[in-house]
Amino acid sequence: MPTTKNNRVIHFEIHATDPEEIAKFYTDVFGWIVEEWKPPEGITLKDENRYWGVMSAPMDSKEPGINGGIVPRKGPKPTGNEPVSSFVSTIDVESVDKCLKKIESAGGTVAIPKMAIPKMAWLAYAKDPDGNIFGIFEADPEAMN
Repeated sequence: MPTTKNNRVIHFEIHATDPEEIAKFYTDVFGWIVEEWKPPEGITLKDENRYWGVMSAPMDSKEPGINGGIVPRKGPKPTGNEPVSSFVSTIDVESVDKCLKKIESAGGTVAIPKMAIPKMAWLAYAKDPDGNIFGIFEADPEAMN
């Protein structure tokens, strides 16, 4: 049966033990706009149900990409020894080298150093201060190791 849906990823969520700290990290590193969602008047949320909306580009941006959210983590913070057990989002950046420096100065760490995807791009993986892994991608048709 035909569908009108295109099955594209349309939203991401970052789980955090301290959502406000993680919001600051992503704002400082990528310039994302993060605001806590306020429920309708008369509705009170428990702390574990609070939600922060993430705009990865201004509202009127024509660039490809998706927006997301930050939610309180429902378990312990990763210790760093677990295997990746979720989708990993990759963020398009101007410079992997410059971005890695910003990540580290904002409290994140390098998970996998910069590597070439030959004739396509540079790619690295990092962790935010809460241990969430993400990729950073710099298009470069000359990339080679």
